[in-house]
Amino acid sequence: MADSDGHAAGQPPDAPGEQAEALSYEQARDELAAVVKRLETGGLTLEQSLELWERGERLAAVCERLLDGARARLSAVIAERSADGDPDAPF
Repeated sequence: MADSDGHAAGQPPDAPGEQAEALSYEQARDELAAVVKRLETGGLTLEQSLELWERGERLAAVCERLLDGARARLSAVIAERSADGDPDAPF
C-alpha cells in the first residue's frame, strides 16, 4: 500500500527490494496513481515535487514495458493460432 508520498508504506522511493522495475504491473500502476494524486494535491516543495515526478516517470516506464510484453505474448499466441489454421479458435 502506498503512503501519502506515493511509495510503499515505510519505504523510501527506490529502497532496496522496492525498485520500480521489480514491481508487478498492478503495483506500479497503483503507485503511479498515488504519485499523480499526491502531485495534484500540491503543498510540496519544488524538490519533493521533482522527486515524485521522477518516480512517476520510472513507474510509467515500468507499466509501459510490462504492457508491451503482454501485447507481444498475445501477438505470439494469435500468430501461432493463425499458423495452425484456426484463427477463430479460443485460447
